[in-house]
Amino acid sequence: MLTFVVALVLVLGVNTILWTTVGATRVVTARLHRIGADGRGRRARRRGMPAPVPRGYRPPTTGDVAVLVAAHNEELVIERTIRSAAEHLPPEQILVVSDGSSDRTVEIARAAGAQVYDLQPNRGKAGAIAAAIEHFAIPERFEVMMLLDADTHLSTDYFSTGLPEFSAPDVVAVAGRATTILEPRAPTVFGRLLVAYRERVYVAVQYLQKFGQAAPAANVVAIVPGFASMYRTRILRDIDITAEGLAIEDFNMTFEVHAKDLGRVAFRPGAAVAYTQDPDTLRDYAKQVRRWNLGFWQTLRRHRFGLRRFGLATGLFVLELLTSSLMMLLLLPAVALAGTAAILVALGMGAGFPDAVLAVDPVTGIVIGVLLPDYLLTIVVAVVSRRGVYVLYGLTFPLLRVLDSYLCLRALVLAFRGGSSGVWHSPTRRAATV
Repeated sequence: MLTFVVALVLVLGVNTILWTTVGATRVVTARLHRIGADGRGRRARRRGMPAPVPRGYRPPTTGDVAVLVAAHNEELVIERTIRSAAEHLPPEQILVVSDGSSDRTVEIARAAGAQVYDLQPNRGKAGAIAAAIEHFAIPERFEVMMLLDADTHLSTDYFSTGLPEFSAPDVVAVAGRATTILEPRAPTVFGRLLVAYRERVYVAVQYLQKFGQAAPAANVVAIVPGFASMYRTRILRDIDITAEGLAIEDFNMTFEVHAKDLGRVAFRPGAAVAYTQDPDTLRDYAKQVRRWNLGFWQTLRRHRFGLRRFGLATGLFVLELLTSSLMMLLLLPAVALAGTAAILVALGMGAGFPDAVLAVDPVTGIVIGVLLPDYLLTIVVAVVSRRGVYVLYGLTFPLLRVLDSYLCLRALVLAFRGGSSGVWHSPTRRAATV
């Protein structure tokens, strides 16, 4: 039992256990308040909405929102994304910046009704966003800017659930909740496995960590993801969007919010939900995960938080990220060593191995220590996502965790070798159904 508990902590991490506890406390507290509330406040909380709006303050509405899509060669998906946004907002509020596209992205975006800025040459996503903010005069015209990836579709209640998160005046950003697009589905079984694994990561991080980190008393959310999130435009001038040497912009934009005390980041799993297309080939998957990790490590190098609250929370996350990555990379050699020892013992040839190695039961140790806790997490995700097939796919997820660990540590090394230009190329897209 002690071995299982220790392994559970190593696999899930103190970080996950801590923020899951905080998140659960938020849920319980909200329910207690709901029980004690009456009238309008009670009905609002029953719908999962934020606390009542302060007197004299008007939260933003959809008429106050600009949707900004940065796109580079996205002809296969851009029309569906624009149509998704157009279900919520009029065309003049949907803004597309084509970052050096050489395909039909500009033509298709204009035909779909969006306002398009054809930016040449390719500046990278951060540069394109900054140029579009200036070109479209977004801070002067709108109260909220939503960043939307060209492969992402909004849920039907994205704004009705997301905008109320701005009911507190100190909230300056609302992090969207990512979930993977299942249609069109990946053409191969391995591709569907990759997509399922990515959904597992989304659910685990957002439900077990991010919701707790977004508690008003904590406010330590590390990323407002650029795929489908919202910012108050009044803080955009204070954020160094085009900081040099970074592979991606969303980590840096979020760190800027914390570093400059610009306000609070809000997140709820049931609010601002959007569907994004994840890679379905090993090459594209590795490329994307490497880029995300590289951007995180580069941003971490750029900012210094010391012993401040956000710095302590980020430090705990980094410590566990490194230890868990090392543990997963050592998993395969440990299995090989323990298995070899067991075979040699069975053959009566174990004299050359230390007693500690010969005493290891590789099957029990690995199953109880790593695979069982990891698989239990997959079952939780399968229940939350209502995708029973994940229970089957989950048998292979530990191997993908090993890959993630390698990509994470490799990106750490690359982050100390030099910066990035920010120029980007999207993964291979599956043609979206319009």
